[in-house]
Amino acid sequence: MKRKLYYNLLNWKENNIKMPYMLVGARQTGKTYIITEFCKNEFKDYVYINLDVMEEIKKVFEYTINPEEIIKSIEIILGKNIDIEKTIIFIDEIQVSERAISSLKYFCESEKPYKIIVAGSLLGVKINRFKSSFPVGKVWIEYLYPMDFEEFLLAIGEDKLLELIKEKYEEMSPLAEPIHQKALNLYNEYICIGGMPASIMHYIECGKDISKYDDNILNMIITSYFADMSKYTENIEAIRNNKIYNSIPSQLGKENKKFKYSLVEKSARAREYESALEWLLSSNMLLKCQSITMPKSPLKAYVEDNFKIYLSDIGLLRVLSKISINEIMLEKNMLYKGVFVENYIAENLYSKYKELYYWNLGNMYEVDYLINNEGDIIPIEVKASDNTTSRSLNYYISRYKPKYSIRISTKNFGEANGIKSIPLYASFLI
Repeated sequence: MKRKLYYNLLNWKENNIKMPYMLVGARQTGKTYIITEFCKNEFKDYVYINLDVMEEIKKVFEYTINPEEIIKSIEIILGKNIDIEKTIIFIDEIQVSERAISSLKYFCESEKPYKIIVAGSLLGVKINRFKSSFPVGKVWIEYLYPMDFEEFLLAIGEDKLLELIKEKYEEMSPLAEPIHQKALNLYNEYICIGGMPASIMHYIECGKDISKYDDNILNMIITSYFADMSKYTENIEAIRNNKIYNSIPSQLGKENKKFKYSLVEKSARAREYESALEWLLSSNMLLKCQSITMPKSPLKAYVEDNFKIYLSDIGLLRVLSKISINEIMLEKNMLYKGVFVENYIAENLYSKYKELYYWNLGNMYEVDYLINNEGDIIPIEVKASDNTTSRSLNYYISRYKPKYSIRISTKNFGEANGIKSIPLYASFLI
């Protein structure tokens, strides 16, 4: 399946960037697949090393972090000659060895043309908790997220629809109604299955018939997440991670969606659970959206204490919430569907901006998201339907007079009174 990140990998190769390439992302987002495809397609030869299962090679890094010695040891263990001019070395699950991560500095500084690419399911956690000196400035770090709606359309062969959506976004002119409805239907199906590559592949294998889709695919991914929590954390922290993750549907189901530790556990206190929450955020399993009361650049300078937490994938949120596909497709649960829409937009914005912010003024007004467009703070309002009445956005516009505003809903493309109307299926373009 096509991933937009592939072009970033090509850029790294074609510009002969000396720094080892590090791909960070949650489990099951497709890191191993896309890197393996890149290595096969773009290099004469490649070596795959999984440090989670190849204990002998993991021990090599404990003995030395000298690049020449590492390569010679790998050649002996694998019984393979490595031509460093033509071979790329892919080290997977590198987070299990802090020494392996440290060695990347020396691969970068070596005069020899080593081509090293690494990945790991919990690299974000490892980076944040690195005990020795992380090779800052010596690695090229990129992030991989679940497939967005653009990649979903490419995967199911809807290239022409995708190009038309992009064209109409630039023009801010409406799609023909039958095409608009088709795009909305596909968006609803995407909401059900989410962006995990295995989930989208299963949907394709079902003949793109959503009625044949099996939720076990997503349940297995959640199970693997809980397994990671137990494997890579101490017992008490694993329990807290689990409780926080399971609390997200109820956190988002409240009218005031700000995260509350009391919804994790009645007697929970912030100081007991902050470390566990940070672990989940660093692992890219959760996304944090911070409250802003003063919409000025830089937004980070005006962050308040309150925040919301979203899941990294909309499909995982649906199965964790125990909401059936029929409830989404037949619009039987429109109240909670608004939660899915908000989570879906959070995923889109986070993958681009790496930060999320929302604006609120007490309990009176709230705008779902704010983005910084070259110093202009743009408010974004999200609606699950075509009901676009909004007291909060109107108040925000009258008070702060933004350059323009964005409203995302089931309505077609359009623009009026300084508000750009963008259909839900086109939000990946913002």
